[in-house]
Amino acid sequence: MSFVTLGALLVALLVGAPVAAHLLRRRRAEERPFPPARLVPPTPPTARRRSLLEDRALFATRAVSVLALAVLGATPLLRCSHLSLSRRAGASVALAIVVDDSLSMRARARAGVGSADGAARDAPSRFERALTAARELAGGLAPGDAAAIVLAGAPARVALASTTNLAAVAEALATVAPSDRATDLDGALDLARDLLRGLPQSDKRIVLLSDLADGAPGAPPISGTPDIATWVPLEELEAGGQDCGIVRADRSGQRARVRVVCTAASAPAPGPDGAAAPAPSGPGASAAAGRSLEVRAGDAVLGKVALDPALHAEELSVDLPSGTPEILTAALTGSDAIAEDDRAPIISAGGPLSIAVVVDPAATHVETGGPPPLEQALSALDLDAQIRPLPSVPEHADELAAHAGLIVDDAPGFTPEVRRSLAAWVERGGVALLTLGQRAAAAPLGAGFEPLVPGVVRWTASPVPGVDPATAGWLGPASAGLADVAPRGRATLGPEASEGAEVLARWKDGAPFLVRRPLGRGVVLIMTLPLSTEESDVALRPAFLSLLDGFVGAARARGGARRLAAGETWTFDGYRDVKVERVRVDAGQGPAGREALPVAEVERRLRVSPPLAGLYELTLDGERSTRVVSVPEREIDLRPRRVADSARAAELGGMSASIDASPYVALALLLLLAAELLLRALGARRAPAEVQAG
Repeated sequence: MSFVTLGALLVALLVGAPVAAHLLRRRRAEERPFPPARLVPPTPPTARRRSLLEDRALFATRAVSVLALAVLGATPLLRCSHLSLSRRAGASVALAIVVDDSLSMRARARAGVGSADGAARDAPSRFERALTAARELAGGLAPGDAAAIVLAGAPARVALASTTNLAAVAEALATVAPSDRATDLDGALDLARDLLRGLPQSDKRIVLLSDLADGAPGAPPISGTPDIATWVPLEELEAGGQDCGIVRADRSGQRARVRVVCTAASAPAPGPDGAAAPAPSGPGASAAAGRSLEVRAGDAVLGKVALDPALHAEELSVDLPSGTPEILTAALTGSDAIAEDDRAPIISAGGPLSIAVVVDPAATHVETGGPPPLEQALSALDLDAQIRPLPSVPEHADELAAHAGLIVDDAPGFTPEVRRSLAAWVERGGVALLTLGQRAAAAPLGAGFEPLVPGVVRWTASPVPGVDPATAGWLGPASAGLADVAPRGRATLGPEASEGAEVLARWKDGAPFLVRRPLGRGVVLIMTLPLSTEESDVALRPAFLSLLDGFVGAARARGGARRLAAGETWTFDGYRDVKVERVRVDAGQGPAGREALPVAEVERRLRVSPPLAGLYELTLDGERSTRVVSVPEREIDLRPRRVADSARAAELGGMSASIDASPYVALALLLLLAAELLLRALGARRAPAEVQAG
């Protein structure tokens, strides 16, 4: 509130003037004794009572007039505004509202320039402000307009497809809730454009309501396309400040290992010209300064370690005393931009995903030296997975149980014992990737791949080069890089291998290149090329990275890891009764309640996507297990993405006044003036009549 507005409202203090005037008017007259008056019987003071009532009415009229005068003085300065679109000659609009529901949107929106710290703390969260703006835009839609709603929390989702039913837009916005997901701005904008293309409205726009903190501050600026404009209206939502968060908390024996990540104070977002802005300095420049990590059991602190003020990303260890209870919590002391990522449950044996690799280094070596390309690729992807090279496939199921995924390159078949243990491991939820080459086709007597790969595996010269990119959608955009791969030979599968399976990619002659075979609760991926660099360079191409990314994602989703990032998906193949509950942990007493998550069936597969970080309990066909959902590490980076000037253009829309009460207040003042004149006229007429009656 400005000084001028406050001064206008202070006029209301003049309401004391009518009070003083009426008090002076109602002062009692001095009484003197008159002896003859004792002979006259007393009569009720009706005239005084009538005068008293008239005084009250007149006083109320004058007091309300003074208050209305104060409101009239402040009304031109106080306007209730809302976000609105600028229409082109009044034409209908096709609008896609992109609401960011990621973790970073839980921070407080900027209260404005010059606001006090208390006002900033009391400001709504960025998500609440974005949702309010979305409702304002939806309220300004007119008949003939079309609207869609997209959520930008990773993975980007469609909350409402394009529709002209404006009531459905309001209902969809009422169901949008904040989450702990990462941010996927590019995916959300792509979804929004797909929803708008093909609509009859010529004016198509995307409104992005986000803090722009997607973990990629150096990415190209956000802008529109020639046919679809993109508008980023609220600069107050732009991310800023410092934050520390717990992204992983595991327990091994009597030691807790907690990974803490803080916003990099020395690496601010680049400015509009691409140059880095100066690093913050002074108080509050580092979110880790003066803070500590505590391991708690209820309210009791079992261990504590101070944070390095320059901490960016570090795994901290805390020794635990003997007799430590099972339910523990890692918590950061102090405060920062986002409070929701300062606590995390600690679970036992919740380390990184274990991926076993069986590969011959001599067959897959690279000229530059180092580990085989497979191990280098897995390390480069940084998938929070622990790579464990093995000399051979374990023969016992107990040895395989420690791994969520297994990659075997061109094995010369498996013995019956290995096949039984490997099949049992896959049926319990394991994920295996088998690459078949010349050695696989020359398996010795008694060795084979069934039931993992039914039928006979043969090795032949490649009749055609290249994989058909149109059939390799599972590999993403990188599949185009396999169109010219020219191996010296390839494995061919019998028709039995494709029965009940899904062919994820095919050679240009239609033969399977990549096959996905479900087996019990697990899955087997079969590639008809080995990883040998002497046979082909497929292990050196970007599409192979996409294959490994999908493989590790499948192993993680099937419960191979006890920890999952918010927004990722658990997949439950082979289970009939699935129940997933989020366990709310009370800070002092342990579990405080449970919240069931919906289980969706997609393509005959049961899936659950937990949106919030925390402790979860899974019941799979009566068997219970505990899992943890963590916050994505890149969501701690609060450096905003750049925005093109065209996405801030004033002609796209802005804040407009929705209420101007000045005319109504002025009319009320005229009515009050007329009422006062009427009351005074009536009072003037009554006075002579009362005198004559007296």
